[in-house]
Amino acid sequence: MRFLDVIFFIYFLTHIPISVLVDFQALLPSKYYPQQLIALKDWYCTEFRDPLLMLPPVWFKSLIVCELFQFPFFFVAVYGFFKGARICKWLRLPCIIYGSHVATTLVPIIFHVLLQDFSKEKLPSPRNFNERLFLLSVYTPYLLIPIALVLDALFSSAYRDSPQDQKQQKQQQQQKQKKVK
Repeated sequence: MRFLDVIFFIYFLTHIPISVLVDFQALLPSKYYPQQLIALKDWYCTEFRDPLLMLPPVWFKSLIVCELFQFPFFFVAVYGFFKGARICKWLRLPCIIYGSHVATTLVPIIFHVLLQDFSKEKLPSPRNFNERLFLLSVYTPYLLIPIALVLDALFSSAYRDSPQDQKQQKQQQQQKQKKVK
């Protein structure tokens, strides 16, 4: 198994509980969550000064809806990267789609964290540049790992057949053609 397969496996494996237990709270009524999970989200929002998750604006909720749509793929990716990209070559296209979409959704989040005027904000929010960077440290892996996922899927030989595999496939096709004749 490649080092990147391990990184991607851990990324998707940890993304499942984070999505269900924290992120989806932005969409679902609080009555569906135990008080301990609500308290966990509130602690995170206070500690990291994250107003986006504390009281999500509509545009941020739309990104969580996208995450909800992506959620089934997390399980597929966990399986695929557990087996390894060399074995699960079919991961290539879904990884390109997922990675490019997620990296794109991080652009408005990063701009918001860096450029939004939080001076009149009543919710916990970054008060200075260091706190903005601290908050960005939470979101940055969701930019960098999807970019790495896309680059790996586009350029790694792990997703391509080796010359031996190609030769074997060609022989199998020739045998099928002989049977048809």
